[in-house]
Amino acid sequence: MPDRGSGRGPNGPNGPRGPRGPGGPRFNVGRPSRGAKSLLITAAILAGLAILFAMFAGFWTDWLWYRSVGYTSVYRTELITRVTMFAVFGVVMALAVGFNVWLAHRLRPPLSAMSMEQQNLDRYRMAIAPYKRWVLLAVALVIGLIAGGSASGQWRTWLQWVNGTSFGETDPQFNKDVGFFAFDYPFYRFLLGFGFAVVVLSTLAAALTHYLYGGVRLTTPGSRITQAATGHLSVLLGLFVALKSVAYWLDRYGLALKSGDFRNAEGWTGLRYVDANAYLPAKTILTIIAAICAVLFFAAVWRRGWQLPVIGLGLMVLSAVLIGGVYPALVQQFQVRPNEQAKETEYIDKHMDATKAAYDIADAQIEDYSGTSEADPETLRNAVNTTASIRLLDPSVVSPAFQQIQQVRGYYQFPATLDVDRYPTENGDQDTVVGLREMNVNEIPERNWINEHFRYTHGFGMVAASGTTVQENGQPEFTEQDLPPRGELTNLGKYEPRIYFGEYTTQYSIVGGPQQEIDYAGEDGEVEYSYEGDAGVALDNWFNRAAYALTMGEPQILYSGAIGEGSRILYNRTPKERVEAVAPWLTIDGDPYPAVVDGRIQWIVDAYTTSSGYPYSARTTLGDVTETSLTENQGEVIAQENRVNYIRNSVKATVDAYSGEIQLYAWDEADPVLQTWRAAFPDVVQDRDQISDELMDHLRYPQDLFKVQRDLLQRYHVNNPAQFYSGSERWEVPDDPTHQGQSVPPYYLSMKMPDQDEQVFSLTTTFTPLNRDTLAAYMAVEADARSENYGTMRLLTLPSTTTVWGPQQVQSRFNSDPDIAESINLLRRGDSEVEYGNLLTVPLEGGLLYVEPVYVLGAGQEYPLLQRVLVAYGEEIVFEDTLGEALDAVFGVTESGEEPDGDEPPPGDGEEPPPTTEDPTLQEALDEAQEAWDAAQEAFEAGDWGAYAEAQERLEEAFGRLEDAENGRNENEETPPDQEGGGDTGGDGGAEGGTE
Repeated sequence: MPDRGSGRGPNGPNGPRGPRGPGGPRFNVGRPSRGAKSLLITAAILAGLAILFAMFAGFWTDWLWYRSVGYTSVYRTELITRVTMFAVFGVVMALAVGFNVWLAHRLRPPLSAMSMEQQNLDRYRMAIAPYKRWVLLAVALVIGLIAGGSASGQWRTWLQWVNGTSFGETDPQFNKDVGFFAFDYPFYRFLLGFGFAVVVLSTLAAALTHYLYGGVRLTTPGSRITQAATGHLSVLLGLFVALKSVAYWLDRYGLALKSGDFRNAEGWTGLRYVDANAYLPAKTILTIIAAICAVLFFAAVWRRGWQLPVIGLGLMVLSAVLIGGVYPALVQQFQVRPNEQAKETEYIDKHMDATKAAYDIADAQIEDYSGTSEADPETLRNAVNTTASIRLLDPSVVSPAFQQIQQVRGYYQFPATLDVDRYPTENGDQDTVVGLREMNVNEIPERNWINEHFRYTHGFGMVAASGTTVQENGQPEFTEQDLPPRGELTNLGKYEPRIYFGEYTTQYSIVGGPQQEIDYAGEDGEVEYSYEGDAGVALDNWFNRAAYALTMGEPQILYSGAIGEGSRILYNRTPKERVEAVAPWLTIDGDPYPAVVDGRIQWIVDAYTTSSGYPYSARTTLGDVTETSLTENQGEVIAQENRVNYIRNSVKATVDAYSGEIQLYAWDEADPVLQTWRAAFPDVVQDRDQISDELMDHLRYPQDLFKVQRDLLQRYHVNNPAQFYSGSERWEVPDDPTHQGQSVPPYYLSMKMPDQDEQVFSLTTTFTPLNRDTLAAYMAVEADARSENYGTMRLLTLPSTTTVWGPQQVQSRFNSDPDIAESINLLRRGDSEVEYGNLLTVPLEGGLLYVEPVYVLGAGQEYPLLQRVLVAYGEEIVFEDTLGEALDAVFGVTESGEEPDGDEPPPGDGEEPPPTTEDPTLQEALDEAQEAWDAAQEAFEAGDWGAYAEAQERLEEAFGRLEDAENGRNENEETPPDQEGGGDTGGDGGAEGGTE
């Protein structure tokens, strides 16, 4: 061949030179010059370094972040575990597959007369012959990388197995500690799955190699497989069947974790009659058969035949069908179904006990409650104040009021649903609605990189309002407000108001450098500030800046002059993601809440240890059961796919809103899952006694755990397996009366249950019978962490023989009462909107008191104001201007024992005279309205709903004529609907009309 690009002739390098121009240079066609070659090499090196730096940057920035928060041990432990598992399992897989490919190649037969099949394969053999070693290494490497990557994802399983702690409880079937199922069994299953993968891939690789080199023939006449290939594949198949034997044995224990729906137990877990009496012995028999079959395959190495192994394999498959499938089906059909309740009673009992223990609801105190009261009105009226501090301020309704009154600048924001906490007052702790004024970069005056990441970096101050009182105009009564902050929290001691870490602070910020930040809006304009904390990662060298420029996708970080000495980058700024990062083995509650603790704003985060390995305990999907009518406004929720059957609120965490400091405290120190993780990550979680007294004042029972427990108590409040089987006593969480389609949320409320001596901060909910709206039970759990009885659940069960109004029915009574309906219509005049607040339920002297605040959003108004209060007790319902007036009216007596003040008599004592006016047009409209009103009252009392609807239409028409006749009169002037029809709630309707 000619020397390409040499310019020489066909005689090779020593032949005559090729032609060249006279006196001209000789050209090396196609060969790059030395300079070009050096340039290409340099570019390749630089590209490689860039790729390596990009790969390294993610690791490096993660390390810097963990170092900045002081949790490098977490990152190091996770990284080392991942890398070790990747390496060990990847190498094992690569060696196993590589060895079997090498062995199959070594056992290849000598090729003789070539058949057509072998001639076709010979082309492939020739093609890979020069690269056999490299092909082998490449195949082994790729498979090893895939296996190692898959195994590294099981780092939690490994750490739990290595550090597993005993539960001190045994399962009722196998008498093994629960820790075996929670920590050991998952790892054994992982090893078994990995073993199957190794054997299957090795078998496939070996069979393909044998086929390629003639050890296995598909179309060639004569023997289809050589003795060497037979022996090799027999061992691999024997290993596969041996692993199947182990799988059958582990399946026995897996029955204790078997999930499925059964009767009234969605998510049933554990053995049933057919499992214990058919599947369990079947698995044992199949274990023995598979072990014998494996021995037959191993014996084929010496017998040089597959007749017996194949027969054994066929018997194993047949046995699996008959023993493992047909026999259990027959037992279910002919033994269980004819008498299912009796057969399943033992297993239902085990399932109920395990579920109650796993979800910590076994000690719920259940007592009967009549739902009706025989106490006199004066006793009832006086008992209200000692029974509950009724919260009128609904956190999900008043957020717009916080936003408009306390926003101060358009770039601040409050959460859509505020939080409820407790703060001390002269009269003791007060339920308080709180929210932080966080930064909203989407609303800053001019959006650019400097403003978004250097200037507008933090929120400022907590805003708090009394939960039980409001101002006369319906606005919240703020106890902490304005900029700079002033109020009761400030009076307790100056606190750091700046919020660099919050629920809505999701963008990164660069602080502490030459660029000043906007601190807050003062009287003389915006005050500037420079961050003085040590949070974040220092950008004090070009390497760190380059790494963050790459990971953040922002080249300006590398060269911007706004970054200089002292600059620090803050990211991972929400409390949830910070706690998740330093404790990746915890499940985080969906609603962190802020509190002023020891002069700092601290985010308090409830965290859970969970498991799906508690035998017999029902499984539940956390994301489903924690969803209520408020979760859309509360930000993040628990992951939907998180399906567990054991949960504990084992850790209370805090995140400092200024410094970002993360503290984890062990709350349930006896939890075996927490003990296991503390052994895996020592010194990460502090002991419970490290919690300060002031922090303890703000810790509370978490909502998400409560939602999970109340979901289980709908079915598992009974103790009798027969009741559980029949479902006759099943409850359900009612829909929110004011937000149809979503479950009513639990409410924090300071109250006392019948067996308590004083009010305790509690978390409450109601239950109704399945597919009915009457009340079935009322539940409260002590939520004050300072209480000795913290976490005690009390359920008041209502008698099934009487009808006690449930939340939906109470709301319907409010909506259908003529007086109230008329008053609500008046509130809606002029394009105003009426919004109902939380419907609170309080047990009171044997009966149930319902209280619901009513807010009005006037036309052109930015936020709703609390205007009226709905109250129901027994058969009485009222609608008054204030809670005190409503309680006086519903009981017919004031706290002093006197009849309520007012222009109208108490319900049933008489009627007001019709209104009069000197304006004849207005008087005519008044008379028409009065007639329609009287007709509506009569129809309502008679139960004639057709006539009632017709009268309501006439009443609305009369209102329209009244508005025309008023011709611009003030909306607060008296109108005809303040008249009484003389019913039980007539006095209330009259009071409402008078205010309008």
